[in-house]
Amino acid sequence: MPHFPTSPNKFGEAIASWLPNHLELKPLTPQLLPAVVELDELCFGKLWSLDGYQRELESPNSDLLVLQQIDPATAAPQSIGIGCQWAILQEAHITIVAVHPDFQHRGFGQLLMYSLLLAARRRGLERATLEVGACNRAALGLYQKFGFVVVGRRRGYYPQTGEDASIMWLGGLQHPEFEQTLVNWENSLRVRLLRPLKGKK
Repeated sequence: MPHFPTSPNKFGEAIASWLPNHLELKPLTPQLLPAVVELDELCFGKLWSLDGYQRELESPNSDLLVLQQIDPATAAPQSIGIGCQWAILQEAHITIVAVHPDFQHRGFGQLLMYSLLLAARRRGLERATLEVGACNRAALGLYQKFGFVVVGRRRGYYPQTGEDASIMWLGGLQHPEFEQTLVNWENSLRVRLLRPLKGKK
């Protein structure tokens, strides 16, 4: 069964109980801010500033999770993924799911999505929504695996490219069927993430 924490801020600690030793998933802390801003610039070209992440850190309605890998030789952590959502009324607005380019296609995007949806269920939220580039097939496929469906389109949403955004929704987060979905994802991730993690050279 998924490990439901006693409070949203303890979520990262709860999921860490089954992750392999070379991975850590934790809530954003002040110490992690510089690494998260650097990862944001790498993945998005400065989507959010340091002040923006500081506001997320201080907001009780924000879940911002940081995925780190631990170097087995030095025990030094490296931030390789971030996920963020806002709790607004009964909805989880997923704002960021990003994985370092050197660590993509290894299940970490799935881990972050699973983690955010588990946090949303723990908060008692009923629905989840997000926006994604209409041409971003990889991201669309990931979200559809979790049951998201496209319900609309925002024309020219991304100013740098003029690309449209697909609006996606997922309902029923409090239904027993969704809890079983989370169980299935956890079991799948447990198997996949047991593989040793190595960065590209």
